[in-house]
Amino acid sequence: MAVDGVTQSFVDLADPTYLKLPYIAWIAQAIDRHWPAGAAVSATYLGGAGCTLPRYVAATRPGSEQTAFELDEPLVELVREHLALDEVPGLDVRVQDGRAGIQDAPDGSSDLVVLDVFRAGSVATELATVEFLTEISRVLRPGGLFAANIWDGGALEFALRAFASVREVFPHVLVLAEPGVLLRHRAGNVVVVASTRELPKAELDAWGAAAANRMSCLTPPQLAGVAGTGAPITEADPHEDPVPPVRGSR
Repeated sequence: MAVDGVTQSFVDLADPTYLKLPYIAWIAQAIDRHWPAGAAVSATYLGGAGCTLPRYVAATRPGSEQTAFELDEPLVELVREHLALDEVPGLDVRVQDGRAGIQDAPDGSSDLVVLDVFRAGSVATELATVEFLTEISRVLRPGGLFAANIWDGGALEFALRAFASVREVFPHVLVLAEPGVLLRHRAGNVVVVASTRELPKAELDAWGAAAANRMSCLTPPQLAGVAGTGAPITEADPHEDPVPPVRGSR
């Protein structure tokens, strides 16, 4: 499914565990290794599109209660009409801004929060501030998992700053990306996963080395050695440099 020429989602109605887009598979692998197989979770998604990941969680973790915030109402109705959105068990899709949804959520109400927000191919840099990430950490239960899909055009200036913001809030942080993106050879997705408890780096390393689209899993020191560092994004020090828009598949 594409919007404004950008691939938003790939949904396999016959097999919701089939994840075609690599970055979605990376987040799914982090989820699969953070909790025992089959354990139900309470999940919140900022950005819904085709709800590929909520479908995966519903299929692999029966009984999960999930909420997705998606501001694009025509997109939600399109997915509802053509992609069986109402048939996903335990999923509530709300046409609402994700930031407001998080701010209204009770403390400790989610095991999993996934941030994957783009506006017509533009990166929502204001959602990577320390202040907003602190709100997300408030909503997460102890030991919960935060995952964010970040797009950068090659220089990694925004990605490095966003990663630094997450590090200000969470004690355990990893970055997942294809080597060519981390080495600044091309634009692409960078996934950041974080928690208040230790993350399964060794398992993600092993999976990433064998994946069809090879994925590197780096700790903060490893990322600094490969790509450098950036200053955290805050409301007082926002990221004002333009991030190249997403093209093709995000």
